[in-house]
Amino acid sequence: MKEESSVKQIYAPVERVYATLSNLENLRPLIERAQTDEALREKMREAGHEGAIAELDKIELTADSISVPASMLGTISMRIIDREEGKCIKFQTEQSPIKANFWIQTLPVTADTSKMRLTIDADIPFMLRAMVGKKLKEGIEKVADALAMIQY
Repeated sequence: MKEESSVKQIYAPVERVYATLSNLENLRPLIERAQTDEALREKMREAGHEGAIAELDKIELTADSISVPASMLGTISMRIIDREEGKCIKFQTEQSPIKANFWIQTLPVTADTSKMRLTIDADIPFMLRAMVGKKLKEGIEKVADALAMIQY
């Protein structure tokens, strides 16, 4: 089952967006800021990320992997399996109840702006697709929104 986010406008050059997202350690200061910055926490609440706020301290990062707690699923871990400079970062689940690939595509718009789209291709059994499909679409859209809010 494949789902795509809407295309997000990023007010930063594609090189900077790619450099930030291709090394997941770069997300650590953002996570730490989200834990302490009340204005940012309020923005997250308004964007529908209320549940994520409580789980921020449980996120584990390395340069190539991320482990995120997911309600009712346990921890989901993904590892970067491919990088295409300035264009795409591809992930694969390592610890997850379902096998999935996830990728972040970036394209330049101007010298100072870019656009991004996220895609997930999850191996969801046919019988569960009706229950999971909407949640998967909402989830990928929320992740895209969060990545679009980053100051690159």
